[in-house]
Amino acid sequence: MYSDLFTDDEALVRFATDQSARLPSGIRDRVAQFRADAHPSGCLLLRGLPIGKLPRTPSAPTEPTNKSNATELLLLSVAALLGDAVGYQPEHGGDVVQNIVPVKESSGRQTSTSSKVNLMFHTEAAFHPHRPKYLLLLCLRGDPQARTTVASVQAALAHLDPSVIEVLFEPRFRCAVDESYLHGRSNTLGAPIAVLSGTFANPSMVFDEDLMVGIDEEAERVLHLLGQALSAHHDGVVLESGDLVIIDNDMVVHGRSPFTPRFNGLDRWLQRAFVVTDLAMSAGERTGRMITTVFGV
Repeated sequence: MYSDLFTDDEALVRFATDQSARLPSGIRDRVAQFRADAHPSGCLLLRGLPIGKLPRTPSAPTEPTNKSNATELLLLSVAALLGDAVGYQPEHGGDVVQNIVPVKESSGRQTSTSSKVNLMFHTEAAFHPHRPKYLLLLCLRGDPQARTTVASVQAALAHLDPSVIEVLFEPRFRCAVDESYLHGRSNTLGAPIAVLSGTFANPSMVFDEDLMVGIDEEAERVLHLLGQALSAHHDGVVLESGDLVIIDNDMVVHGRSPFTPRFNGLDRWLQRAFVVTDLAMSAGERTGRMITTVFGV
């Protein structure tokens, strides 16, 4: 995917970091402001970014393409303004930039390469001890049916009773592991955690509509109420070529509406990057920029 100039992801990220100083000042200022004080929506949308000439949409995320690395560098240069780009070994081989394209075999599953199903609201890698702080999605080729959906913790909590919110701050919830991280190993529920952390005025949230359960009847009821509030008070956007959305993974859950790919080389094509703000935290479970945490038994 990358030219011979970049021998590995570290070289690519290093070059992109140098290039970030050359981004238009308007982009740098907006991203800096978002990092310092995120909008209550927890999202930042940048439009009209240069994509250049594209080849056919690949049929699988790791299928080689003959495109230039211009969009990878663009995505990573913006990511560098937020922190450190990382990959996760089970996610498309741990690449720091991943191609998100529809795949026939996973069209009905709860994965980024699905298409037939509503991708349920989730915190990215909710189960992971080193989950990303930011998720970046750059649209290379859009689809008018595919709506990227987002729901912020602030929007949801405004419609929940304080007694419900109090339970969400208690470690009474467990999260299973996404199947893509298991490689055939048995799934297990993680240790009890709280859905909300921080302060009542400015909470962080970890939530997965598909993988998370309450450890008792009341916790399960409260989790369901949160899911209803997120669904009722969400927003969304149909991403077009040149759109880049940045999602604060502590504030926002995201999903996607169903769409109908044609598998003709012109289907929806996003590129994704994950950013952490403290690379040292994963040092014991990371090779270079690839986080290698193993799940399941």
